[in-house]
Amino acid sequence: MSLFASKRAEGGRPVRHQPAELVPTAEDLHDAAAHFGAPGGNAVVMTMGALHEGHATLIRAARERVGAKGFVVVTVFVNPLQFGAGEDLDRYPRTLDADLELALDAGASVVFAPSVDEVYPGGEPQVRITAGPMGERLEGASRPGHFDGMLTVVAKLLHLTAPDLAFFGQKDAQQLALIHRMARDLNFPVEIVGVETVRETDGLALSSRNRYLSAGERRTALSLSRALFAARERLAAQEALRARAASLPGAQGRAENRAEGLSRLGEARAAADAHAVAQAAEGGCAEAVRVAAHTVLDEAAKADPPLTLDYLALVDPADFTEVADGHDGEAILAVAARVGSTRLIDNIPLTFGATK
Repeated sequence: MSLFASKRAEGGRPVRHQPAELVPTAEDLHDAAAHFGAPGGNAVVMTMGALHEGHATLIRAARERVGAKGFVVVTVFVNPLQFGAGEDLDRYPRTLDADLELALDAGASVVFAPSVDEVYPGGEPQVRITAGPMGERLEGASRPGHFDGMLTVVAKLLHLTAPDLAFFGQKDAQQLALIHRMARDLNFPVEIVGVETVRETDGLALSSRNRYLSAGERRTALSLSRALFAARERLAAQEALRARAASLPGAQGRAENRAEGLSRLGEARAAADAHAVAQAAEGGCAEAVRVAAHTVLDEAAKADPPLTLDYLALVDPADFTEVADGHDGEAILAVAARVGSTRLIDNIPLTFGATK
C-alpha cells in the first residue's frame, strides 16, 4: 500500500489537508498531486538533502506564494550525475528523517525522496541536457560536467513534479542562471524564482558543507563573505565619491576635472582615491571592487589553516562572462575556495552606476 493511500480517511475519500508526508516514488507523488494539487498553485523546492535554514527559507517562500491551499513539493535527491571524480558523493550527508521534519515544519506538503533507480531506472541517462558555454565557466571549469548533470536532473524533476513555480537559492548563482536559461530556451511551463542567500550570524553563507569545517577552518572560511562585503563597501564608496565629484562646481566635464575637484575637498580619502574616482566617473570601478575582495582573500591565504582560492570573478548575470572596468548595471561577484578538504562558494549581487 502506498504512503498516500495510508493517509486516506475512512470510506476511501482523501483528506485534502493531509497529503502523504514522504513519497518515495513518482507514482505516489502523482497520486498526491492529483488529489491535493491546485491549478496555478503547485510549487517545488529541489534539494540534495541535509536541509538547513536556507532550504527552510525556500520552502517558506514557496508556501507564501501558493498560499495555504497550494501544493509544495520538496525533493530530496543526491544526484550522482553532478558529482565529478574525487568529489564527495559518498561523503555527502544523508539525513532524511531530519530533512522531513524541517521541510514539513517550513510548509511542505510532501517530501519526494526517490532512489537513484527511481530517477534513472535504466541507469545513467544516455540523453542529457548540455549547459553550453555558460556552463563551462567558473563552476563549470572547476567541475567539468557538473552543470550538465544538474540541468538533467532539474529537467527530470520538473517533469515529475509538474510545478507552476520552482524555487532556487541565489547562493548557487550560476546554477540559478542556467536553470532560468534552460526554462526559457526549452519552453518549460514554469516560473523560476530566485530566493536571496541566507547567512549565519557571522556572515557565512548557509551550506550543507559547512558541517565539515573544524573551528579553525570555519574562521578561515569567513573570509569568503568578508571579501564580498569588502567589495560591496568599496563599490558604495566609489559610487559616493563619484556622485560627489559630479556635483562639484566645474566638475561636470572630463574625469580629470572631477578628480581635481575631489582633491580640492581636502579629504585624505578623497585625495588618495582621486585617480580611481576619475575612472569611476567615466563609468568604471570594477577593478577597484576586485582588488578590495582580493585583499581579504590574500590575507586568508596566509591563515592557519589557509584558504586556497579557486576563483574570484565579477561577472555579467546574463552569461557569467567577466565584466569590463567600465561596466554599468547589474553584476555578480562570485568566489569559490577550499578550506581544508571542503570547497565553498558564495556570491553577492552588485549594481554599478547606481548614482547616475
